Amino acid sequence: MKTFFSWLLRGLLIGILAVAGLAVLERDRIGQLISFMTLYNKDDIVENFATMDSMFETATMVPNTDTVNRLTTGATMDMPAGFTAWTQDRSVTAVMVLKDGIIRHESYPLTAPNETDPATSNRMGFSLSKSFLSVLMGVLVDDGTIPDLDAQVTQYVPSLIGSAYAGATIRDVLQMSSGVTFDEDYLAFWSDINKMSRVLALGQSMDQFAEGLTDTFTTPGTDWQYVSIDTHIIGMVIRGATGRTIPDLLNEKVITPLAPTVPPFYLKDGYGVAFVLGGMNMTTHDYALFGHMVANGGISFGTRIVSEAWIDESTAPSANTTAQELGYGYQWWSPVGATTGQFMARGIYGQYIYIDRPRGVVIAVNAADRLFREDGVADSNVAMFRQIAESIE
Repeated sequence: MKTFFSWLLRGLLIGILAVAGLAVLERDRIGQLISFMTLYNKDDIVENFATMDSMFETATMVPNTDTVNRLTTGATMDMPAGFTAWTQDRSVTAVMVLKDGIIRHESYPLTAPNETDPATSNRMGFSLSKSFLSVLMGVLVDDGTIPDLDAQVTQYVPSLIGSAYAGATIRDVLQMSSGVTFDEDYLAFWSDINKMSRVLALGQSMDQFAEGLTDTFTTPGTDWQYVSIDTHIIGMVIRGATGRTIPDLLNEKVITPLAPTVPPFYLKDGYGVAFVLGGMNMTTHDYALFGHMVANGGISFGTRIVSEAWIDESTAPSANTTAQELGYGYQWWSPVGATTGQFMARGIYGQYIYIDRPRGVVIAVNAADRLFREDGVADSNVAMFRQIAESIE
């Protein structure tokens, strides 16, 4: 009996040490999960959105250049009636308005307590990130690395054979028309988008998550339905075609020639894969700088980054949406009633890069709007952007 208890105590000790070791090993993962669970808390959300690198694993993109392309400030414009109330209602943290590449308005209505210089804060872009990946795809189409958008994604990502993405083309995923079943409800704890977010927070594999999807609701290319995981598939295709990581490739092809004021960063999963569908963090100035490049037909400060043909094609509302829906191109949105050259990138909680190419206007907005899903909010945002664009002299 004494021997039995000796072995039992030894076993318990080994178990305790194993649990303690696992706890130490997973401490960072648990911390990330806690950060994710409290990310949108009312009292913390503004600071959280400006300090994502303190909570999650990141990949910083340091431009390989000494050049910094800082936009020039011009005459201050008069903002439309209701602008101040709109910034308050929408918990706007930063706004920058450009006209022909000149800053006509810059303000930071809502800042975090520890934010000493809001102009230099890299802010979470959420789905603004998708439009960056669209530009990178355009660069690879331009140089022939990915020559055919109608090639199936499995040509570049064989691990997707047998998944829900079997039969989907690159164009299908660019247009959010993969037909893959994916619940995008951010307010439902067990939705696919929140399961995916917990995969990121726990340091698990985004690739394995995507490969594990098996259900479809329609044939690829038939119907449009916004599913963020489609953008991750674009990232997998690019990695498969080039053998390089997205941060490394984007830094070379887009970020370095863009020459932002502050090195941006991606969130990444536990396998070092960038969260390309929503993990870009950049200053509001540099979101505007990116928008200016797009508005300028792919040229930034005299350097061509991507062809104007790709800008025209990717931003046009080519997906099979209905007349009542926002238009959608290759990871770019078109507001209802938009005319040619009016489009936007947008992310949850009020992130926008609104572009009106005929007017030469770019509006970059960051926010911490916990009411962004309420009826009429998105429409009121676009209405404000249109008022701003139309009021610039």
